[in-house]
Amino acid sequence: MDKDRIAGAAQEFAGQAEGMVGDVAGDAQTQATGRAREAAGTVQNLYGQAKDKARDAADMATGYAKQVYEGSGDTFRDGSEALAKKIQENPLGSVLVAGAIGFALALLMTRPVRRPPQRWR
Repeated sequence: MDKDRIAGAAQEFAGQAEGMVGDVAGDAQTQATGRAREAAGTVQNLYGQAKDKARDAADMATGYAKQVYEGSGDTFRDGSEALAKKIQENPLGSVLVAGAIGFALALLMTRPVRRPPQRWR
């Protein structure tokens, strides 16, 4: 529980008490002060609740990211083993695929840059 929630609840309670004292005494200024303190306490309490929710969401996201990170090593290892097995089963096909990928990358990297035609001024 956040300290703003505790302080807000205390301030809200004090504002309610002050408002009641103003009601009993018939003092409009004390009533107004009590209502203002009660409103400020409510706002502070809501702020503390929002901070708690944000902290909980951040903790949950951190836990989820940690689980994904820890599980990613297994996934990468499984993929690497499957790829190695496919290469061992069909080495010629693997060399052809790697060559085709290299050729495509070479074409993309050596292609001249297209420039727009020059404008005559």
